[in-house]
Amino acid sequence: MLNERRLEVLRAIVQDYVGTEEPVGSKALTERHSLGVSPATVRNDMAALEDEGYIAQPHTSAGRIPTDKGYRLFVDKLAGVKPMTAPERRAIQNFLDGAVDLDDVVGRTVRLLAQLTRQVAVVQYPSLTRSTVRHVELLALAPARLMLVLITDTGRVEQRMIDCPAPFGESSLADLRARLNSRVAGRRFADVPQLVQDLPEAFENEDRGTVSTVLSTLLETLVEETEERLMIGGTANLTRFGHDFPLTIRPVLEALEEQVVLLKLLGEATDSGMTVRIGHENAHEGLNSTSVVSVGYGSGGEAVAKLGVVGPTRMDYPGTMGAVRAVARYVGQILAES
Repeated sequence: MLNERRLEVLRAIVQDYVGTEEPVGSKALTERHSLGVSPATVRNDMAALEDEGYIAQPHTSAGRIPTDKGYRLFVDKLAGVKPMTAPERRAIQNFLDGAVDLDDVVGRTVRLLAQLTRQVAVVQYPSLTRSTVRHVELLALAPARLMLVLITDTGRVEQRMIDCPAPFGESSLADLRARLNSRVAGRRFADVPQLVQDLPEAFENEDRGTVSTVLSTLLETLVEETEERLMIGGTANLTRFGHDFPLTIRPVLEALEEQVVLLKLLGEATDSGMTVRIGHENAHEGLNSTSVVSVGYGSGGEAVAKLGVVGPTRMDYPGTMGAVRAVARYVGQILAES
């Protein structure tokens, strides 16, 4: 294990390299930080840090830069999450409060995260499998044509047209709407099939075909793969970091175009804690020169999806982690109130 002084030297190297984009030398460290030791001692500490793989020398007679291992130790032991200031928190709240629906919430969240962190922002839509039913609406469009509207607790709205096998009267429609909502409102999607399976038996023979058709449309809507949707923004921010990508930025851009890759990067939505993946910890080769900071968001204490940012490994980790966490908290509040 590194002693406290060497940890302080590593912290100073990370902070200076992130701030200046220049490899850091022992003389600059002693001038800029109150390390309380001579430049010779700092040089010895830097040599030890280099031997253990926490820093590296990019070319001869230059200072040192942190490695993935060095950033990892910095994030795990040395970096506190930087809290947002009161004006920043107000700005986040005001910007997100203006959203009119779920698409607008996600769109605003992406733009806000990209602006706050100056990285690429990625926001996953709330997952249907972790949602509960708020309300099911049934509307008659014609004697044998209905519209089903499913509204979830996360503000998501799904609409489906249903062609009925026979005309369906207004009183039967009202009865089905009431029975359906009494069984499924406030219940998790996973529980719905069990809760409605015997519903057709409550209706007259001539209406059972239509009730079954409505139920199968509802169940299809619950299991459809539309849930794995993402929005991404701020890709142009990467062009500011050209020299942070050793060969070319292209593999990073190609990886960001693949939704499956991004979903894996964000991690399982059920894990609501903060995750920081640095450099080669990202399984996708194209993203080995990037870091990903992600966190779950949701209403109540449970995460329904993830959001985060992708940027070069030379990022302001405390500031980025603070922004990602603050935005996730506000999005969760909006979903809870929607």
